[in-house]
Amino acid sequence: MARHHYRCPLRWADMDAFGHVNNVVFLRYLEEARIDFMFRLAPGEGSESFTGGSVVARHEIDYKLPLVHRHEPVLIESWVTRIGAASLTIRYEVKDEATEDAPETVYVRAETVVVPYDLAAGRPRRITAEERRFLEEYLDEPVAASASASGNRREGRLAA
Repeated sequence: MARHHYRCPLRWADMDAFGHVNNVVFLRYLEEARIDFMFRLAPGEGSESFTGGSVVARHEIDYKLPLVHRHEPVLIESWVTRIGAASLTIRYEVKDEATEDAPETVYVRAETVVVPYDLAAGRPRRITAEERRFLEEYLDEPVAASASASGNRREGRLAA
């Protein structure tokens, strides 16, 4: 199973009064990674995949650690956990990779349900065979976003 990697720069405007990335900004980071994955990476030459539009049906985010401003970008790793007839689920980790000097640091785990959308008809549409083939390359076992790696969920434990 492949994973998509997107490096997202941190901007001063993304910070809250405490110097942390604002919790709402993480949605934009996930959107940037999702667009890179679905709309830039997926379409091949002559491909119509994902070009007709899509809508977000649901987001779920678990904030693990505050992300403070620095000059290095943060890594957003994404993969697919479910492919339905007319929706898909993308899972993400916003993190710093492990180095010789430091272990991997996960700031956010999230999940988004995306529905392909026919903009001209104004309604959801089915996932095409071409889109399904592309998504299957990134398909992993489904994991509920509410079940973190440790199995614990604590609401509101981080103020971002």
